[in-house]
Parts: sequence; C-alpha cells; structure tokens
Amino acid sequence: MGVWLVFAVILIVAPLIFRSNLSVNILGQMCVAIIACLSYNILLGQGGMLSFGHAVYTGLGAYVAIHALNMAGDGSLPIPVSLIPMVGALGGMFFAALLGYVTVRKSGTPFAMITLGIGELVFAMSLMFSGFFGGEAGVSSNRVVGQAVMGITFGPPRQLYYLIAIYTFLSVLGMYAFTQTPLGRVLNAVRDNPERVEFVGYSAERVRYFSFIVSGFFSGVAGGLAALLFELVTAEVVGAVRSGSYLLFTFLGGATIFFGPIIGGVLMVLASVLLSEWTNAWLLYLGLVFVFMVMYAPGGIASLIMMLVRVAKHGYMGRVAPKLLIAAVGGVVAFVGAAIMIEMVYHLQLATAIGDEVKIFGMMLHAKQMGSWLGAAVVFLVGAVWFEWARRRLAVVWHEVHTEMEAAANAQQGVVA
Repeated sequence: MGVWLVFAVILIVAPLIFRSNLSVNILGQMCVAIIACLSYNILLGQGGMLSFGHAVYTGLGAYVAIHALNMAGDGSLPIPVSLIPMVGALGGMFFAALLGYVTVRKSGTPFAMITLGIGELVFAMSLMFSGFFGGEAGVSSNRVVGQAVMGITFGPPRQLYYLIAIYTFLSVLGMYAFTQTPLGRVLNAVRDNPERVEFVGYSAERVRYFSFIVSGFFSGVAGGLAALLFELVTAEVVGAVRSGSYLLFTFLGGATIFFGPIIGGVLMVLASVLLSEWTNAWLLYLGLVFVFMVMYAPGGIASLIMMLVRVAKHGYMGRVAPKLLIAAVGGVVAFVGAAIMIEMVYHLQLATAIGDEVKIFGMMLHAKQMGSWLGAAVVFLVGAVWFEWARRRLAVVWHEVHTEMEAAANAQQGVVA
C-alpha cells in the first residue's frame, strides 16, 4: 500500500514541481510510455513472448480513439473526452483479439516473426487506406469538445496531465493486479515450462491468447491517451521504430521486475525528447547503452536495483559500494572520451560549414586538430582500462558476498528445519 501511495503522490506532485507547459507535456508523455511499456511487458516479461510489433496495438488504439474524438466533436458520438482513452482501450483489445488469434498459435522465434510481419503489414496498410489512417498526414483532432464541466476542458496541459495521471495509476494498478491473478500466474508458468503447463491440463495457446488480449487493452489505453495528448495520429505510431522502442526500453528498464518498464518508459521519453535535443548522435548513444547493458546487466536497471537492495538488506553494502563507485567513475571517464570523439565525428560530417570548433562538456575543441583526437582517445583508454580493472575487483567481491548470503540463508533454513 505504501508503494502505491508514493506512486500516486509522485503523479500528483510532479507538475507542481515542473510547472512549464513543456515540462507538463513531457510528464504526460512519460505516463503514456509507462503504460505502453508495461503492457508490452505482459508479453515479454510475464509471458516470454518477444514481439516486434507491439506498436500495432497502441497505434490502432490511438487511431480508434482519435476518430472517436472527432465524432464527439461533431456530435455524432455522445461521449465525454475523459472516456476517449477507454475507446482506445476497446480498439486495442479488439485488434489484439483479432490478430492475436493468429499470432499466438506459435511461440518463440515463429511468434516473433509473425509479430514482425503483422507490424509491417499494418504499417503498409496505414499508407494505403487513407480513409481510416489519414495517409501520410495522419488524422488530427481537437481535444476541447463541448462545454466545460467545473471549468475543466482538458485544453490546458495541466488539466490533461491529471487525466493522464489518473489513467496511468489505474492502468499500472490493473496490470499489477493481473500478475497476481490465476491467469497471470499460469502465464508465468507458460513462459518457464509450457510442456508442463499442457501436462497439468492448461492450454498454453489459450493462456497466451487471453494475455495477448489483456496486453492489447492496456496498449489501447496508452494509444488513446497519446491521441489526446498530441491531437494527431500518424503512420509512425504503428511503425517498426515505435515497436523497437518499446522492446528496447522495456529491456533497459528490466523486463523481469514489474517496475522495470516504468523506468524504461521514463527513459524512453528522456531519450527521445531531451537527449535528441542535446545531440544528433542520440541513437548511437542509445545503441551503445543497450549493448553495454546486455553485456554487464542483462536483467536491466530494475534488476540491478533489486540486487543492490538485497545486498544492503544483508548488510554487505559497505563492501560492495566502494568497488561499485570506482567502477562507475571509470565508466564515466570512458564515456566522456568516447562522447568527445563521437561528437567530433558528427560535427565533421554535419557542421563543417560553421568551422571545426565544437563545444563538448563545456570545453571548446577543434575537430580537425590531432591534439583533440589524441586527448579524447587517451581519456577513453584510461577510462576503459580503469573500468575493466575495477569491474574485475567488483566481480570478486560480488561473488564473495553472494556466496556468504547463500550460506547464511542455507544455515537459517537448517535451523528452522
């Protein structure tokens, strides 16, 4: 209960701290991304279903929602704006039930390939059937519909944010509740051992199908909220890039921990909105971070947090923290050196017309001078060697600590027995 209260307080207080319209809009985007990543994690983390086309259901939910909003605006559909996301949810659920009937007949790699094919199919259709998808221009709308109720029109960003926040809280709560249901538990079993699930009398295909529909429902909620937030839906929302973003950031946040996709959703917006404004090479940095996480922390950020919490709970943080800090400093030094070289490369490729000067981390460097490159290379090599040396020392201490914790746990079980 305490965790949910803290989550609710964060949602309420956030726009009071970040007050500008841009900040409130970014907070709304984070909420939408959180719902989308969590709905994707029902497939990936809970069910072990690697999907390359999850944007199909958020995107189609957004299209259904924005058409409903236009119909509400011209009076042909008597529905308040506050319920438009539920229309998107029903749209996402409908398409998940329709397309999922074919998709979940296979598992593993065939499942992933089918989702990829369906994603490409829907994206191609979005450019063919302009009546529904609006062609390349997409479908636009106006979220201010009808008379204001108690002064609420959902026109101001803060009013819309609190509507999004309510849906976010309820959606996160609903998806957590799903993980505690018999269907959610059996879905975990299907992920781990589908043959045994079949042996005890459950249909693995049917479990995947119903879970796919649940995921589509919450995906549609995210799509409906996005339609209200941007008042525009284009073919991009069903494209492979958007699906790849859900996969990437859900993995980075941590697919094996429930709150991992929440972290991933926040990072997704920070990367696409803030990091992209800071540098043209933001996709390259994102790829490097993904590779780094796969190599050293395949469980994602949430898994790292939970492991550190477990170490701290057993009183071993004093042994781990210094080694971890030393490794982190080495990693930061290596990143600075790599970032300087990357930014100079991009400057030479894209901005040589304005000269060879480039400002990085407060330093003015000359991209055509050998000294700048040698300095950056030295910083990178020093940081890389430092990080690898510290990582190996950390790995030794980490192994010792976990060995001691396991021994203590086994001894305690022996005493209890």
